[in-house]
Amino acid sequence: MNTPAQTTNANDLSNCLAPGRYVDSDHPAVISFARRVAGTATTPHDIALKLYYAVRDEFLYDPYHFDTSIDGLKASHVIAAGRGFCVPKAALLAAAARALGVPARLGFADVRNHLTSKRLQEMMGTDLFVFHGYTELWLDCQWLKATPAFNRSLCEKAGIRPLEFDGSADSVFHEFDVSGRRHMEYVLDRGAYVDLPRGDLIAAWREAYPSFPDWGRKLGVRADFESDVRPGA
Repeated sequence: MNTPAQTTNANDLSNCLAPGRYVDSDHPAVISFARRVAGTATTPHDIALKLYYAVRDEFLYDPYHFDTSIDGLKASHVIAAGRGFCVPKAALLAAAARALGVPARLGFADVRNHLTSKRLQEMMGTDLFVFHGYTELWLDCQWLKATPAFNRSLCEKAGIRPLEFDGSADSVFHEFDVSGRRHMEYVLDRGAYVDLPRGDLIAAWREAYPSFPDWGRKLGVRADFESDVRPGA
């Protein structure tokens, strides 16, 4: 079981540069993706920004593609699938950053999120998203939170502003939609981890969503999440 990363020292940063089981920064597809996106960028700041927007927008946010198997939660799986939910997308940003020498780790929190669909909310039985995932990047001697989950086209369809990241401040939640209605609220901080704590995630999800079928496997919903989302949902 992973333990939350509470402090930052040389060992912590070293751990946050090493490949993980899920933050598989040594995977050829992750390395190729990171190098392509970074291009000629050389500073950690510029690399982080390019990676953030590429992970956010090149890969669709799709909670219907909810594969909780070991392989399904890996960063490299998002590249292969072209989509993923918040946790593996956060792992991809962390893995791509590590591949280019930028320390990164995973952060988790429980959030109330209105960017959902009627189908998903009925399956979950709640608007509380447990163990919502984001990435923490070590830039200018500080950890900054970045959330690459929600791609621009989805946000535009839902009537919310896509999350921007400038490399100098946290970017973690859409507090209001474009009409001024509250969109997302952070309820519980689950801490930061060097690698994805799959056992903790599945245990928490099983408790929060007992109606979800067959934990540890794909959710199996054959539908397009972006088409299901309604503006102002």
